[in-house]
Amino acid sequence: MIIDAHSHWLPEEIINNAHFFHKGWSDIEAQLKIMDEAGVDSAVLSYPTSDAHLKLGSISQVTHIYNDNVAKIIKRYPKRFIGAAILPVDNAKDMLDELKRATEELGFKAISLASSYSGQYLDDARFLPIYARAQEKDIPIFVHSQIVNPIGSERVQDPLLTPVIEYIFDTTICIGKLLMADILRDYNVKFIFANFGGALPFLQHRFDATYTMLRGINFVKDLKGNPTAFLKKIYVDTGGDKVKSNFALALELLGPGHILWGSDWPAKKDIIGSINAVWDMEASAEDKEDILGGNLENILQGD
Repeated sequence: MIIDAHSHWLPEEIINNAHFFHKGWSDIEAQLKIMDEAGVDSAVLSYPTSDAHLKLGSISQVTHIYNDNVAKIIKRYPKRFIGAAILPVDNAKDMLDELKRATEELGFKAISLASSYSGQYLDDARFLPIYARAQEKDIPIFVHSQIVNPIGSERVQDPLLTPVIEYIFDTTICIGKLLMADILRDYNVKFIFANFGGALPFLQHRFDATYTMLRGINFVKDLKGNPTAFLKKIYVDTGGDKVKSNFALALELLGPGHILWGSDWPAKKDIIGSINAVWDMEASAEDKEDILGGNLENILQGD
């Protein structure tokens, strides 16, 4: 079984109020067609983040538009699509209510969060009740990079550098903040970060070496273990990547059980190529099958 851990769909009301997206992002039939051609059994629909809330008035408004429309898709195609609900993060007291509505009434099986919101990362206290509920109900949390003013955008705004560098480092900082807030240690939550978790695999050795050095002079808090011991708890998706060295670094840090194949459709179109990249990686046939779908199937089943 092949399950896409990273794909997107947006209702036209959000597309029409966002500055980047086009109607191709609302073509679910095109996605089904390419899934059939590539042999993909099902796909997670997560929110790519957008600036639509600026025109629509609030993230809460976007939340209801998005969740209600995705609910229609997963009801129409229950075996093909898995819904990851967004939450009204601008209204913390409503987040648990929306999570309950999405999972108990609308059929969602996961949560979709951005790596940050207006400079506030996922270690913010408003998210702790969500993590407690996700832990209790075994609901996975998919984390996509923030594309609205990600880290560094206050100094550099460039149509190439912002998505290539700043999106990736917003995700990286998000994971680092969860580490330093002890959330990765204290909560048994299945966090799934897009695009190999940003630059994290590249930084794995620097994390431990620098932490050891700083602990030696009592310059950093005691994490109760090396950083990588807790970073290994996260999951990452491949985000349509096809570069062997990126797969190798992720394997070294996380092992095959915490890597999920993702296409990043419709931002990236070569679904078959990104599947073949998994088959070409240095791993056993069983591990490759797990990366292509078995790992995510286990997560969704609560294993």
